[in-house]
Amino acid sequence: MDNYLTINNLAKTYQSENETIIALENINFNVNRGEFITIAGPSGCGKSTLLHLIADLIKPSSGTVEINNYETNNNQLSNLGLVFQKPILFPWYSVIDNILFPLVLLGQKRGGRERAMELIELSGIKGFEEKWPHELSGGMQQRASICRALISNPSLLLMDEPFSSIDALTRLKLILDLQRIWEEKKITIIFVTHNIEEAVTLGDRVLVLSARPGSLVWEEKINLPRPRNRKSISAKEFQNHCSVIYEKLGL
Repeated sequence: MDNYLTINNLAKTYQSENETIIALENINFNVNRGEFITIAGPSGCGKSTLLHLIADLIKPSSGTVEINNYETNNNQLSNLGLVFQKPILFPWYSVIDNILFPLVLLGQKRGGRERAMELIELSGIKGFEEKWPHELSGGMQQRASICRALISNPSLLLMDEPFSSIDALTRLKLILDLQRIWEEKKITIIFVTHNIEEAVTLGDRVLVLSARPGSLVWEEKINLPRPRNRKSISAKEFQNHCSVIYEKLGL
């Protein structure tokens, strides 16, 4: 397969006034182009820090992140899409204008509205494009955030626990919708979560991080057919994958 992203001996240390905090150490893995990777682990293990390092939002203490055989730098940020834990939408912009905002920054407005409407329909919020963010539910706001992350046609989508604050029923619908969008767009996704079932439902592979200092303790290849749905979650094979990951986390 076509290797797209390589993490080499990545580490991140923070120095406070009284102590040195090792957030991540000795992280090594590869991601193939078009692969859906989920990263799971306990709260505070450095999952979000790892995502921020990949996005070049913070610098590593040691090690490298390579995309397409080049170390990351700010010039590559236009090729990345980011979705955070909570939807960050400008309250003074309509939904569609929020989605189009990255294209305005990049000076790539031509054809943007048509592309935005395609994403709006694909994500299930058609009919709400002219609404204000406060008129949408939390799940719909997060759908709009995903559309905005995809509007510039990134080759890599980074998602930092995007469904963690959403109720269980809406979360399942969003998981299934995200899987459908990924299959349609054929992009590479790295998705961080502390929810093991969510990680197994979405991932081609689940990378398991230990408690702080975060290190890669296990890689679980998910051999479940796609598209995965509600029935997949109740399958014995699904439960077996979850059990292995829980065991590696000492649970």
